[in-house]
Amino acid sequence: MRIGELAERAGVSVRSLRYYEERGLLVSRRSPSGQRHYGDDAVGHVALLKQLYAAGLTSSVIAELLPCTYAPSVAANDDAFERLQVERQRLQDHITELTGTLAALDVVIDNNRRWRRSQDDAVPA
Repeated sequence: MRIGELAERAGVSVRSLRYYEERGLLVSRRSPSGQRHYGDDAVGHVALLKQLYAAGLTSSVIAELLPCTYAPSVAANDDAFERLQVERQRLQDHITELTGTLAALDVVIDNNRRWRRSQDDAVPA
């Protein structure tokens, strides 16, 4: 199938597919005129890429994980599992940091509310 059809069937933009190829995450065959052609399995492959991106993984991490899908083995699976655990911890650390930031912002908002109320109370009716 051509790039436009894959984009439509996979629910992504043509630009995304080109990006996936640039990063080595998706492979196409080229026609003599240079048009990209993809196999029927490309739709499922793009769905996997979307899932990995939605999980917060970067294209470089995804590239590390793909051998587990291309050439499944115990070693590849173990490597992928370890990498996923590292990424999960990275995301957990980020969530913890954001939770602290959110709490600090809540303090600022509460201070702003108190100040605003004090101004409302100070104005004669």
